[in-house]
Amino acid sequence: MYWHVLMRDQPQVLELAREAQARLAKFSGLHMTPPEWLHMTTLVAGPEGQFPGSSLQQMTALAAERLSTATSVTVRLGKILYHPQAIMLAVTPADSLTPLRQAALEATGMVTGVEQAADANGWTPHVTICYSTAEQPAQPIIEALGMQLPGCEIEIKTLSLVIQRGAERSWDWTPVSAIEVPARAADP
Repeated sequence: MYWHVLMRDQPQVLELAREAQARLAKFSGLHMTPPEWLHMTTLVAGPEGQFPGSSLQQMTALAAERLSTATSVTVRLGKILYHPQAIMLAVTPADSLTPLRQAALEATGMVTGVEQAADANGWTPHVTICYSTAEQPAQPIIEALGMQLPGCEIEIKTLSLVIQRGAERSWDWTPVSAIEVPARAADP
């Protein structure tokens, strides 16, 4: 069970990912994230079996209650992050996403009875462009993609609870709920 910000309705993010994946297509050891499943993981809530009966609805209601006083946030994507297991787009500023993460942490903790501490230094918001499936030299990949794509700003206004069955790259995902975060007030 995962709390995600799904990017399928963010055309700018889909375009950035498409551009990055096109540059990386010649490398065989990479598994590209399908456009419909581009996402920013906010919290790994736990195994599906840990959430029986109406607990998913309860968790969604609790998170929605906590987000009812929050507002949507604008974030920037474009900087490339490299990790031995994945290539990602950084989502900044990370602290603007604290209300989303805190709502997911609190709602999950209340339903599971296991309090999860928010480690401010342990969460790097990102959107995974592709996963590494083979050991290979990093330098040719970095040369092909670079450290920065033309950036974009998007408004984060939905937090989704998603069931992920099997390995992440099997993409056997089922969205359970989507919580709309109230829009920011328009500038006068």
